[in-house]
Amino acid sequence: MIPCAPVELRAPAPKSASFFSPAPTDQLPGYAAELEASPRGWVTLPLWCVWVEPPGFDMWSKRWNDAVEISLSTWGTYLKLQRVNNPADAHLRLWRRNPPLQGGRASNGRALLSFENVQRGGKLKIEPLVDLLISPGIRKEAIRATSLHELGHGFGLWGHSSKSTDVMAAMPGPKPVTEPSSRDLSTLRWLYSQPSGFAE
Repeated sequence: MIPCAPVELRAPAPKSASFFSPAPTDQLPGYAAELEASPRGWVTLPLWCVWVEPPGFDMWSKRWNDAVEISLSTWGTYLKLQRVNNPADAHLRLWRRNPPLQGGRASNGRALLSFENVQRGGKLKIEPLVDLLISPGIRKEAIRATSLHELGHGFGLWGHSSKSTDVMAAMPGPKPVTEPSSRDLSTLRWLYSQPSGFAE
């Protein structure tokens, strides 16, 4: 099948009872023990079809787009990504908007995961769909750090590190992290060595 073939049909997948048994947590690399699998298993793909909301003609949307593109390129060093022009054809979509309040608190970014029945090239299967909401109203370095963190969630790192020097830190440190640490990368490598429920 053609990678990132146009989607012919998309509908919410039925809810599934968890069939996943996590790996033992002894001696896992980085913060892999903190990751959470979905009821359908680890959310990883051999190739991610990615769409980014295009910039407008104003300086602020172009600044947002520049920062997000750098973060996407950074993760693209370690994962296979393919850009699509239509958001309906993507597994992961980046939107230039403020996330809604959660528990009365604002945030700079949010990753939303769902599962859908998708038909591509006549073949029907369940795929993950990740929508990332990244605020445009923050400085460029913060957009880079936020988008890098939320993309980490989007590409399967559904959990947080306790170290502020990691991209996936639960609490940001005094300086924005704009490059994955060795712990981020060892966790990512471990994750992508695990069986996925979404292999092509």
